[in-house]
Amino acid sequence: QVQLVESGGGLVQAGGSLRLSCAASGNTDGIETMSWYRWGDGNQRDLVAQVRTSTDTVYADDVKGRFTISRDNAKNMVYLQMNNLKPEDTNTYFCKVVQWGYATWGQGTRVTVSS
Repeated sequence: QVQLVESGGGLVQAGGSLRLSCAASGNTDGIETMSWYRWGDGNQRDLVAQVRTSTDTVYADDVKGRFTISRDNAKNMVYLQMNNLKPEDTNTYFCKVVQWGYATWGQGTRVTVSS
């Protein structure tokens, strides 16, 4: 089973940037999608961005044009470059991978954007 560790969260002023990283370890064969989620309304995690291949990405509407997801298969890493951050981006960001149809989540990394 794959294990995930996120890093890169922190405190940043509005308009600033952060880069989140998620390292996958263990049995990484068969990873299909790698994604970032954050808490939404109603206590569920909402998709922020997802990558299957470099040309197959999905973004939430409110982060399009500001966030970029990328994936390094050789290093088993997924990144989320977050630019022009807004106070409403304050949240805990979770890495998720789907491997052989099974989802695994990381513990999350906290992002705080001050106004």
